[in-house]
Amino acid sequence: MHLMNETEFYVKLLALPNGANDVFYQGKRYLLRKETLLNGKLIKIYAEDLSSTDIVSGNYYPTMKNGMLKPCEMSDKKVIDFVLNAKPI
Repeated sequence: MHLMNETEFYVKLLALPNGANDVFYQGKRYLLRKETLLNGKLIKIYAEDLSSTDIVSGNYYPTMKNGMLKPCEMSDKKVIDFVLNAKPI
């Protein structure tokens, strides 16, 4: 079983600030919104490219199966790559 809570993804996800923040990803500026809800049992991210229609969206459940990512209509890979490579402005 893959243990998401023991990965660089989880560390970087936790490090992203809650609220709305601008980040750079793949040379583009995104508006990232992160919410931590239910006493940390749910972390929601939603990011939109400010120069196109690209979005990144997913929910992460740290208390389920030692971490479960549920992307919203996109691949796990896209959400993971975004969290690993987005840089705060």
